Amino acid sequence: MQKQIANAVGYYTFDALKNSGALVHAISTRHGGVSPAPFDTLNLSVAVGDEAANAHENLARLHVALELDARATVDAKQAQADQVAIVTAHARGTRIANVDALITNQPGINLLLRFADCVPILFYDPAHHAIGIAHAGWRGTVMQIATNTVNAMRESFGTRPRDVIACIAPSIGPCCYRVGDDVIARVRETFTNADELLVARAGAIHFDLWQANATQLRARGVEQIEIANICTAHHTNDFYSWRAEKANTGRFGAVIGLRD
Repeated sequence: MQKQIANAVGYYTFDALKNSGALVHAISTRHGGVSPAPFDTLNLSVAVGDEAANAHENLARLHVALELDARATVDAKQAQADQVAIVTAHARGTRIANVDALITNQPGINLLLRFADCVPILFYDPAHHAIGIAHAGWRGTVMQIATNTVNAMRESFGTRPRDVIACIAPSIGPCCYRVGDDVIARVRETFTNADELLVARAGAIHFDLWQANATQLRARGVEQIEIANICTAHHTNDFYSWRAEKANTGRFGAVIGLRD
């Protein structure tokens, strides 16, 4: 990943997507906005205790930095589940309820989701000019939201998994993501390589969300995967972390859009 700054707004881009002039994408940081502590400064959520006016201003600043039309952005009321929504032109500027992934092949539409430890995954199919974005917490991961997103792109746009470029963005890493017996049991039910994903560390079990999602993608036939390997809990200077900041924090965004 490469860090970028535009109009004082900090964000990251993926190397795997940098040469595609057909789309714009970014993982926002917490720099360049107007929110006070503990949401300082580029919080994108109105549901965390920050003033709504601050979050709206921060969203506007992010769109200006990326040269995107905010009226064309579609986001979601995330549900920590496995549902995927197909976004068409009539949905521009709306929020879709109870989904954790968005896909489209419509130019001029931006897809945006919010995060603070869960895994953002961006998808690009250059052969069919289609994109997707997914929110994979532990529940979404064991419910295979990444697989469901690729399947939805195949069914809707003819996407072949081998053509997909998938990018796993900053999120809580196996270094910091300690889990309990309920999560461990679900991981063991879902993954045949659970012993590789459940890492013993300092007397506890940690879950490797990055490799869990990569495992699903590879099993579905996705070969081009870039993993940021940046832990949000270790990098609260750049990103919000629900766990490291004891739930009192903001949300950063992941956005991807097809150019007109």
